[in-house]
Amino acid sequence: MKAYLFPGQGAQFVGMGKDLYEKSEQAKQLFEKANEVLGFKITDLMFEGTDENLKQTKVTQPAIFLHSVILAKTLEDKFSPDMVAGHSLGEFSALVAAGALSFKDGLKLVAQRASAMQKACEKEHSTMAAIVGLDDYIVENVCDSIDDVVVPANYNCPGQLVISGSIKGVETACEKLKEKGAKRALILPVGGAFHSPLMKPAKAELEKAIKNTEIAKPVCPVYQNANALPFTEPVDIKKNLIEQLTAPVRWTQTVQNMISAGASEFIELGPGKVLQGLSKKIDRKIPASSISFLE
Repeated sequence: MKAYLFPGQGAQFVGMGKDLYEKSEQAKQLFEKANEVLGFKITDLMFEGTDENLKQTKVTQPAIFLHSVILAKTLEDKFSPDMVAGHSLGEFSALVAAGALSFKDGLKLVAQRASAMQKACEKEHSTMAAIVGLDDYIVENVCDSIDDVVVPANYNCPGQLVISGSIKGVETACEKLKEKGAKRALILPVGGAFHSPLMKPAKAELEKAIKNTEIAKPVCPVYQNANALPFTEPVDIKKNLIEQLTAPVRWTQTVQNMISAGASEFIELGPGKVLQGLSKKIDRKIPASSISFLE
């Protein structure tokens, strides 16, 4: 069974999607529609911009979404998923690719999500850190023991967990986790504490938008970040999508659950090869590949 995976923030690169625009009329039309919906030429920033341009949350999230979704659409009947999942932002790409969200509605939600997250980041200085080489429960216990806000945010693969919270909370956790034997406790160059309680203002803003957006039944189960379980009912998909901003991304559990359900091949669609690499670390026996360009 084919499981398609869609990447999140951090996978962007200058020139992303340009080959799609040049080789496919369908892709070109979708990119032009995106420029119209967003109210600015995101294609210029994606194809010819700078790394700094692409690092802006309001650009990064729509850019990765567009690359992934348009790639899936240009593959047409070659894109035949038995199940899908996306990492953080990638969950929106997965929902559009699986037919639960329209292209336009998905892009609008991603743009609103990026704006809401940016505002939440500006409200309170916060950060994230990658912790390598410890069992999840050790990281969880250390986070629980700290008074300042710090929580597990991304369960990426065994031995790799990202924490998120206030600057003081994350710095304190990093010190304690190094004492516990972490191989690395590295503060990440991100704008804020994604997937933590500090995203509550963004969650409240996005909740209204999600509730007012039509979600259809997808063509296959969508494994969602908040609980790593498969869903096909629109009411459940909406609920989990709202929870996603403040809940951790349970990626390790998602991939394990997909394998338990019969996934025999993982294919990452979009920029980069991060999820391909993570799936191999979660279970080396399952073949994993990635598609970033149109052949």
